[in-house]
Amino acid sequence: MRSSLDCVPCFVRQALDASRAISDDPAFQERTVREITGWIAGVDLDLAPPSFGQHIHRRLREVAASADPFRAAKEQQNSMALQLLPELRPLVAQSAHPLSTAVRLAIAGNAIDMGVTDRVTSSGLRQAIEQAMEQPLCGDPDGFYEAAEAARSILYLADNAGEIALDRLLVEQLGPHRVTVAVRGAPVLNDATVFDAQAVGLDDIAEVVDNGSDAPGTILPDCSEEFRRRFAEADLIISKGQGNYESLNDETGNIFFLFKVKCRVIAQRVGMPVGTHVVTRPQGHICAPEDREEI
Repeated sequence: MRSSLDCVPCFVRQALDASRAISDDPAFQERTVREITGWIAGVDLDLAPPSFGQHIHRRLREVAASADPFRAAKEQQNSMALQLLPELRPLVAQSAHPLSTAVRLAIAGNAIDMGVTDRVTSSGLRQAIEQAMEQPLCGDPDGFYEAAEAARSILYLADNAGEIALDRLLVEQLGPHRVTVAVRGAPVLNDATVFDAQAVGLDDIAEVVDNGSDAPGTILPDCSEEFRRRFAEADLIISKGQGNYESLNDETGNIFFLFKVKCRVIAQRVGMPVGTHVVTRPQGHICAPEDREEI
């Protein structure tokens, strides 16, 4: 799995993004970045990126004196994605395979990731949706459809704000009565919290819980006892995003990861090129021709 050393440039950029979101004062922005880069120098870079990210964003919130430096960005992302739902919902309903279309759109939402870029725009999201509809799903989509049909209880691990609005389309197809949506227990980067789930109306159709952790992933020992119970008891776990993949890929259970491959290290791990839209089980699958679902 990735070393946190690979992610240091992204963490420094995130510190700058957070400082800019809080203040226009260049001196404040410089102090924040200097503080964070100095702190990184003394931290164990062998930590897995989700764990490293958890610690650095805790420190960033302290330095910035803000409980949620990315709150305004998340609100904009939720609004941006919500505006697309009226035109995307008929796309799902009229599809020859509505569940597959909903999966594609949910993965398209994975483009809303401030861990990768601070430039998340409506046009960029639309482009991601177009790509998701054109590209094959790679890994084991048929296995996912079978598991989803058989499951009586589904634990859906959300990833980012904005993205969570497109997750609603997939939850609707899965059957909200058997889905519990899990979000982060506290703000970290632009990861979705209960506030974001409520903002896109997910709590109106399905049960929403938080995992008790502020990590940008799902580090089970750091999660609440209640969440771990739900994780152990779910018939099917749907895990969105690379952060959840990195923190859960060695776990056992009926887990499917849905994400877009965004870096070369993850690409090497799953045996798929950067940019691939993935539906895979723990440990990944090589994307042989017979594993591809054609549109």
